[in-house]
Order: sequence, then structure tokens, then C-alpha cells
Amino acid sequence: MATALLLAGTAAPAAQTEGANSAAVHPELWPTAKSPVTISDPATETRIDAMLARMTVEQKVGQLIQADISTITPQDLATYPLGSILAGGNSGPNGNERSTAADWATLVDDFRAVSLRPQANGVAVPIIFGVDAVHGHNNIPGATLFPHNIGLGAARDPELVQRIGAVTAAEIAGSGIEWTFAPTLAVPQDLRWGRSYEGYAADPKLVADYARAMVIGLQGDLVAGKTLAPAHVAATAKHFLADGGTFEGKDQGDAKIDEAELIARHAMGYPPAIDAGALTVMASFSSWQGIKHHGNKGLLTDVLKDRMGFAGFVVGDWNGHGQIPGCSVTDCAQSINAGLDMFMAPDSWKGLYETTVKQARDGTIPAARLDDAVRRILRVKYKLGLFDEGRGGRRNFAAVGAPEHLAVAREAVAKSLVLLKNNGSVLPIKPGAKLLVAGPGADNMAMQSGGWTISWQGTDVVRSDFPNGQTIWEALDKASRDAGGTATLSADGSFADKPDVAIVVFGEPPYAEFQGDVPTLDYQPSEATDLATLKKLKAAGIPVVALFLSGRPMFTSPEINAADAFVAGWLPGSQGAGVADVLVAGKDGKPARGFTGTLPFAWPADARSPVEKPLFAVGYGLKYGESRTAPPLSETLGVDIAEALNVENYFSGGRARAPWALSITDAGGARPVESPPVSSPGGMLAARSVDVRAQEDGKAFVWTGPASLSLSGPYADLSRQLNNSFALRIEWRIDAVGARPVQLALGGKAFDITALVKAAPAGQVSTIKVPLRCFADAGADLRRVDYAATITADNGFAATLLNTNVEAVGTNLPCPPAIK
Repeated sequence: MATALLLAGTAAPAAQTEGANSAAVHPELWPTAKSPVTISDPATETRIDAMLARMTVEQKVGQLIQADISTITPQDLATYPLGSILAGGNSGPNGNERSTAADWATLVDDFRAVSLRPQANGVAVPIIFGVDAVHGHNNIPGATLFPHNIGLGAARDPELVQRIGAVTAAEIAGSGIEWTFAPTLAVPQDLRWGRSYEGYAADPKLVADYARAMVIGLQGDLVAGKTLAPAHVAATAKHFLADGGTFEGKDQGDAKIDEAELIARHAMGYPPAIDAGALTVMASFSSWQGIKHHGNKGLLTDVLKDRMGFAGFVVGDWNGHGQIPGCSVTDCAQSINAGLDMFMAPDSWKGLYETTVKQARDGTIPAARLDDAVRRILRVKYKLGLFDEGRGGRRNFAAVGAPEHLAVAREAVAKSLVLLKNNGSVLPIKPGAKLLVAGPGADNMAMQSGGWTISWQGTDVVRSDFPNGQTIWEALDKASRDAGGTATLSADGSFADKPDVAIVVFGEPPYAEFQGDVPTLDYQPSEATDLATLKKLKAAGIPVVALFLSGRPMFTSPEINAADAFVAGWLPGSQGAGVADVLVAGKDGKPARGFTGTLPFAWPADARSPVEKPLFAVGYGLKYGESRTAPPLSETLGVDIAEALNVENYFSGGRARAPWALSITDAGGARPVESPPVSSPGGMLAARSVDVRAQEDGKAFVWTGPASLSLSGPYADLSRQLNNSFALRIEWRIDAVGARPVQLALGGKAFDITALVKAAPAGQVSTIKVPLRCFADAGADLRRVDYAATITADNGFAATLLNTNVEAVGTNLPCPPAIK
């Protein structure tokens, strides 16, 4: 019995719900795989048999639930015997995102100590603790930070990726943690997707090669009868399945593709990950043909567990089970019955635990399915040594940011760079040159590191977070001086002494997940300030190198035309020295490393996506010594940018939607909300990101004096929407009404919405709509709207903004009182 369970686990019951339809899945068409027998052993399975026989229903259900450290305390485990704890992207020990490795280890030990207190039946099951360490141990200041996966894809070096996995594991384990939610095996198809940089490449074979390499690097080779070595951690192959294949690149969207494409393009990374011994797999938020993966039995059970022989456990994503039809975040037996083994229930864990206990007792979740899920989780915990004295020995603070680890990151940065243009052989920078370094990304650790760095979005990263790193400016400055030259930093490209050459570092600001979704691939569709800097330097007769930092290829033909050399730098991480190793020659006239990187995705010739006509194909990349002069490129966008610029949706998913920007105007002046700080001395309006229905999907605003909150952007033509009876819609939660009036304006014309605010249910999500005709009748020019929504209030008012947009309304709504 134990051996059979070891190989495949117990199949889920045949009965399925509407959200768990396997009718369209044909497992016999899928590739086979098999978790190695070394994932467990007969003695361990016998121990699991004995434990299952003694565990209560409450203890078993507890194993199925994972809570976030921001919503649970160690002592809670005495009442709720949960199986797992995670630290989400914005969670840190004691609320401190910048905690040390020692702080993390103490936190893990505190949770584990409570979980190991035997219950009345003598059973104690240790928690398993997981983090998103997706480009190094990115949660801890001073840890080794690697290029994001897209940069590693450009390197095309599986051996390097395996070493990166080993380094990352050593640092995670060194801080007392045993599980990372990596690697991502997505194969992005539409680069408008905000998670494109989490994918290695467009080539499923390279993704497959990297899957095996990263799993072995993180976990080491599994040995029968032995636990993972102390410097290794459990890997997570994610997100199953086709998260990179959603329609129009929408995060958490639907992959509208046939089964053949699903297999050939998006499933190829999983068999090698499973064969290499991946201990966990994470289900995707997304859907395939309209069915959410968190409830798709055909894929989770029939394909992943049965056909691919996966013997570890399947974990959900952040409240992803709540997206299944008929489910909520606190009630979803459908997910477990479909094959999910562990809910990721960061803030919903308590209600979910209570509901799931009832469902296990009344048979909604069959006993066999419950035991199978628990067995898989216990199997992984035994393999990690969590039941052993010393709990796996994971605590080595010196490993975090160790010099030998930083050297691997520096190597990875150098190998990730891709040279797209080098007219006149302006690169490498000659020894003794007078160098000007410009652009917003030159001295910006946040921009070069990207999302998932210290925090979820990575926007608040500062230089001091990585004292053992270098900004690109710092690295170029040192390399230039070492070669006998000089370097000057000028963000706007201004100079007093004309340089011999300029390097302009620019690109995307940090983002993660859906907050990085964009309507087109056009870089800087409005206010092309970086292009202006390039042109200004070029007009001054200065050879210009463009270093583009981004999480995806973008339409940058104007910027490529304006530069003599163009380098795709991706999101290199903290080791800026790796950039200088390639761009700057030493005293001998040779750089420390040459260009070896090639494009992992096609570079677009216009702003359309998916990329149909690439400017540079997958695999393109120049080397030093190649004589290839790039001709002038077409700068035709290929899309109607006015439509693509999004004139209807201004705020959703916790942020302003491009090209709109969120800003505050109060006694502290005018300032953007999306970039810290969100409050200032003398400010009357403070903002913070909050979870309402999903992770950071809302912005909470508190007024302490007169202030305005605005969504502004380039002029938008709303005349079509006006003619079709659209209204300005605000979806929010009124947290405090206050005693002063509240106003809503569009196009500079304001209305008093105080009565609507007071009528809204306090503390609950509600919606107000003001017809566009109201603003037009008041004198707003809807052909040229630059302020799409402005909310003005005073002390005592507080609200959490969820969505702001214009939409068609089917009723004749009245206008609120106009402000004269």
C-alpha cells in the first residue's frame, strides 16, 4: 500500500463539480513523467500510515491550509493546527519588510515550536514555511539578487541556472526557511502580460532545460532514505498551467487555446521538473478554456498526478480557490476534490479551516481525498527533515550575501546582456574615456532590480537595501576610473564638460503581476522623456549608448534610432558590476567579459502584441568584433495609440492604469501616489495599498485636512462615450464619512457627492455613477479630458479606492449638485 501511494498518491474521487470538468482533457496525449522513488521510502510511508491513523479530522484539515504571517500569530496554531505558513511579497517578521536573516529564522522557529507541541492524541506536525524567493532570496536586504528569469533566459546557460538555484537555496535555508515558490515555468506568449519577466523564454525546450537545472539547484539530488541537505530547500514548479498563454496577456486570464498547444507550448517544463524531484507544484490563477486551474480535476489529478506521476503536493496561489464558480475564499471543497492539496489562504484561513472541517466531516470532501492530500504534504515534510531533531539544520546567516554568491550573480548579469546595435563600435567604452552616465535608471537600485524585491512591487527599494551591491552608475564609474578614465553622473543628461561618450540608462519602473499589464508594447507612449535625452546628447555630437532596463522586449525603435549602441539589460538585480564588466574596457582595451546573451523573446518592430513581425528574432544578439551596422528603423507604431492608450479605465488592481497616473494635491504639494513617499511633511492625505478582494487590489486614503486625489493623463477624447450615455464610475469602500463635503470632478468640473457618500453602506464596497453629460453640461470639454477623476475632501473622510472607469449605463441617472 505504501509503495503504491509513493508512486502516484491516491486518485481523487471520480465525482466532479462544474468547475472541475476533465471532459476536454485527454491524459493519454500528455507527456509522461514520474517523481523519483527517492522522494520517499517505505519506512517513511509506514510512518505516514501510522500518523494518518491517529490524526483527527481537524489536524488533517489543518494540513491543507496555509496562512500569511501578516494575519496569524504562532500562538494561533495552538487552536488552529495549520500545516503551512507563508510570507507574501509585502510581509515581513513583525511587520518589518527589511528584517534580517536572524529575524526570519526566529519567526520560523516560533511558528514551528507551537506546531510541534503534541495534541491530545500525541500527534504533532511541523509547519512548512514558504517564501517567494524568485530571483535570489529577494526578501532580505543584503541577500544575493540575481537577474529576473527573462535575463537568465538570455544567458542560455543551464549550468549557471543550477548554480543560481544552489546559491538561492543556501541563502533561503541560511535564514531558517525550507521552501521557495520557484521556479516559474511559464512560456509567455503576449508580452503585455505583467509577469513576462518571470518566464525564461519563448522556447519550451529552454524552459524545460532550466526547469530541471533549477529544481536540482534548489533541492539537490534526492537520495533514498535521506532528507534534503541543510543548504537545500523545496522547489515549486509553477504556475500549472499556461499562465503565460492567456488571451491578450491578461494576468489571471483565460488561455483560449486547444489541448495540443497547451501541451506543446506550456506543459514542457513540468515533466523534467517532476523527474528531477520537484516536491511541490503551484496551481495557476488562470484558466484554460474558461475553467479555473484551481478547480480543474482533469489537469490537476488526471494529468499532473496520474499521467505525470507527481507524488509531491499541489499548493494554490493567493486565495486563487476563491475564483472558482460557486466558491468563496472561505468555502471551496471543489478545489480539494479537483486535486489541490493545500489552499494558499493568506487572510481567509480561519473561515476556510472551519468550513473545510465541516465538509470533511459530512463527506463533501471524501476521506480518501483528504488522506491523499495530507499524505502528500507529510511526505514533503519528512523529506525536508522537519520532523527530525534540529528541524533540518537550516540556519546559517553567513550564507546570506556571501562573497562567492555575489560573484555568481555578477557573472549572471554579464551573461544576460544582449547587444542589439553597436554602430561605429562605440562599445566597449575605451580606456581613458570621459564618460557621462545619464537616465532615470543609472543610479536606481529599484529600477535595476524590478518587482519581487524586498516588497511585492519592488517600488520602495533603496540603495541601502543592498550594501554589497552596486548601482549601474557606481559600477560604470569604478570601471571607468580603473581604466584611467573619468565618469560623471547626470540624470537629465546635462553637462558642463563635453564627454567622449554617454551611457543613458532608462526603462520600466518596478512592477509585479497584474500591476505590470500594459495595453501595448510601446515604450513611453506619452511624454517620451528618455527619447528626448538620447536625442539631446546625439544632437550635441556625443556617441550615445542606450541601456534599456525592462521586464520584456518593447517597441523602442525611436530609442534605437537615437542611439549608436543599444543594449537590452533586462532587470539585472543588485550587481551592477556585471554590466560594467561587459560595457567598459580595461586598460588593456578589453572588457572583462564580452557579449554572449541572445534574445529569449522576439523584439517587436511595432507596438503590437503578440509579436508577429519581429525586429530582432529569438536568438539574436551581437558579439564584440562583429561588423554589422544597423540601418534606420521604422518608427510606425502599428496600432491606433489613441485607442490603445486606454481612455476608459483609470484605476484598477490597486493602481492607476497606463497612461493615467494617481496623484495627491494638499498642503504638502502635488506628488504621485504610485511612488513613495505617499505622504509628506504637512500633507493632508495619506495612502497605502490594502487587500480587499485580492492582494493589494485597493488603495486606502485618509484625509486629515483639505486635499485632492486625482487621476490624470494625456488628453483623452470621451465624446464617443458621451454620445453613448456613459457615466464616470467609482467603486470604493467608504471607511469614514467625516463632516465636510466631498466633491467629484472630471475635466475640471466638480459636483457635490456628499449625499451619495453618506448613503453608501459604511465599511462595505459600493459604487457611485455620475453621467458624463453632467460634466459636459457644466462646461467640461470631453474631447480633451486630462483629469479623468478628482476627489476632493477634508479632515475625517477616508475611502478605499478599487475601480475608476467610465461605462455605459442603462438608466437615466440624475446629476449631483454642481459646484459653481
